[in-house]
Amino acid sequence: MAAMAATEEAEALDLFTGIGLTEAKARETLRNAALSAQLRQAVLQARAALGSGLDKATGALLYNAAARLRDPDRLAFVVGYIGRREIRTDQQLGAALQYLRSHPLEPLEPADFERACGVGVRVSPEQIEEAVEAVVSRHREELLAERYHFNTGLLMAEARSRLQWADGKSIKNEVDLQVLHLLGPKTEADLEKKPKAAKARPAPVEKQKAAVVENGEVGAETKSLLEQLRGEALKFHKPGENYKTEGYVVTPNTMALLKQHLALTGGQVRTRFPPEPNGILHIGHAKAINFNFGYAKANGGICFLRYDDTNPEKEEEKYFTAIREMVEWLGYQPYAVTHASDYFDQLYTWALELIRRGQAYVCHQKVEEIKGHNPPPSPWRDRPVEESLVLFEDMRKGKFGEGEATLRMKLVMEDGKMDPVAYRVKFTPHHRTGDKWCIYPTYDYTHCLCDSIEHITHSLCTKEFQARRSSYFWLCNALDVYCPVQWEYGRLNLLYTVVSKRKIIRLVETGAVRDWDDPRLFTLTALRRRGFPPEAINNFCARVGVTVAQATMEPHLLEACVRDVLNEQAPRAMAVLEPLKVTITNFPAPQAIDVLVPNFPADESRGFHKVPFQSVVYIVESDFKEEADRGYKRLALGQPVGLRHTGYVIAVQNVIKDARGRVIELEVTCTKSDAAEKPKAFIHWVSEPRVCEVRLYERLFLHKNPEDPSEVPGGFLSDLNPDSLRVVDDALVDSSVLGARPFDKFQFERLGYFSVDPDSTDSKLVFNRTVTLKEDPGKA
Repeated sequence: MAAMAATEEAEALDLFTGIGLTEAKARETLRNAALSAQLRQAVLQARAALGSGLDKATGALLYNAAARLRDPDRLAFVVGYIGRREIRTDQQLGAALQYLRSHPLEPLEPADFERACGVGVRVSPEQIEEAVEAVVSRHREELLAERYHFNTGLLMAEARSRLQWADGKSIKNEVDLQVLHLLGPKTEADLEKKPKAAKARPAPVEKQKAAVVENGEVGAETKSLLEQLRGEALKFHKPGENYKTEGYVVTPNTMALLKQHLALTGGQVRTRFPPEPNGILHIGHAKAINFNFGYAKANGGICFLRYDDTNPEKEEEKYFTAIREMVEWLGYQPYAVTHASDYFDQLYTWALELIRRGQAYVCHQKVEEIKGHNPPPSPWRDRPVEESLVLFEDMRKGKFGEGEATLRMKLVMEDGKMDPVAYRVKFTPHHRTGDKWCIYPTYDYTHCLCDSIEHITHSLCTKEFQARRSSYFWLCNALDVYCPVQWEYGRLNLLYTVVSKRKIIRLVETGAVRDWDDPRLFTLTALRRRGFPPEAINNFCARVGVTVAQATMEPHLLEACVRDVLNEQAPRAMAVLEPLKVTITNFPAPQAIDVLVPNFPADESRGFHKVPFQSVVYIVESDFKEEADRGYKRLALGQPVGLRHTGYVIAVQNVIKDARGRVIELEVTCTKSDAAEKPKAFIHWVSEPRVCEVRLYERLFLHKNPEDPSEVPGGFLSDLNPDSLRVVDDALVDSSVLGARPFDKFQFERLGYFSVDPDSTDSKLVFNRTVTLKEDPGKA
């Protein structure tokens, strides 16, 4: 048997490399049993039609057709055209596949199909010459001005738009020829690199209000949100046109089910955010929340918050509460809050039906036996339907121990994994259903069916679930129920952090952080506690966009979004972290003077607040030097400074030191600003201040990828930054912050943006530094 399998693999390898695949690509294809079978059939069919070997270009067409067409009959139909050399280019193949997606029902009309993909159309060299000549003439002035620095790709694109079925290489050759004829050979100036234009600063993302949208009502900001959801979202199908999506499997019942779906939903876009309630959401989830809720909102649709609560031993009520809280904090209101457990009865009924249809069976292989991608086939795969029905009922009644039996589905997944598990035994009470069940469905079984029940139109998930797409379509079709479309997009990751539940628990247990909401983490609760506004997180997700590729971002890009929002939201206050007492010996009034300070200096129409100014003030210790260095502009002997907002300039008369020679107080005189020489600087200060605690945060980890063994051989716990938190117990802040509540935000002048921590008491406020005023260049 092994020798026969090896021979078959060698033959297939020769077949695939014979059409131009590299050996690595051919072996990768062999690991995908479904694709391998499709490609083998396509190559043999094309060879028979051609009666000779296949060139590399034809081989590439066959591979693309086999990879993108799941229906064997339709693949054979397209391969017939490739084999007869009637479909010869990628453009024609793309048009052919688009036509098939738009016409899911049989029979196909060959003449209509051939018109749609240019069969029989021949573009002559004269036509190519005329099209390129017209395009070059249109851009003649720009070409003469920019010469060979002009982007000739534009010329090719325009020429191709005029001649849809022309050969790309022929167009390129003609463009090169005509440009050379117009400009002549390249000069030395042409060979020099074009100087880069000054990099334009990206336009700030239009601010999103944290508006709550209920029942799919679309707010005024819809247009900007839709513009932000760029990338892959622009390719999405319209509701009811699921069949136009590449890879979607059409059955004889598909169109009738889609008709019922449209009647129920009215053509409404429906998405869902489906977190597992076994941990706190992190920054990556913010992208998922924005994409799911945002896409529905931008298209006048609705989004469900559905808890994937199928693992009762890992789920806790605090996670359910925190997840919904974070969704609403980001500005979204679910159309409905649902649970996978809401559908346990229906899912069980469908499992019985799946067995009756011969598509599922009870298996007794152990978990360790079926792990990986090449486990041995189950010896129970072909057990009689009646036997599996009885055994599945025994599973439900608790007659099997955990791990002694599973229900498995009869399919091969996209990554080659065979017969995924649908149900397993777990003797753990469920937080919502109690002891009713001792069998629980898996993600592979539950997710697509819950999407079907809720008539989701776009099931948006991250790239690692791509291997589940085949089981998603297969299961809905095996049960003849409405089948949504699964779309995958790249995850959002941040450097200098960890987000896995297991690793955060380790950080908490070892005392590296206080809890899940420690402001040094990138969980959403931690970001909220640190003072990150939800609008900033949403704007960051919008800037990252929606792409297939995984996005790994620097934290300072998120912090830049935070500054943009807080600059508009956080009123100014004055605080001194390392105070130095200053006594004004000639203070001009017998008691404190109320000074008006603008809440937002750039826009005084937004109001003022009063702070007291009296004979004793406190300045930052580093704002004074006995002797001024070159370039030093703040307070020094012989060098006065202005006190911000007071209208006074102070000059040092006496320096008071303690026994160790440390400066502990300054005696100064003050002069009205309009009567004094203009000082080199103005410094901030506090008077009659309130003592508060200030927590200053830096990155929790020293390396960009603390989980990468090549970067951090000792593991992420060995990479902790010892200076990630500095606590100032006796900082001084002006009286304008009195009455502040947890999560209120301020800009402390010259220091950064700060947020009131929930640890605050009536007697002492605690502030978290959210971000500094400017990005630290050392972090870039």
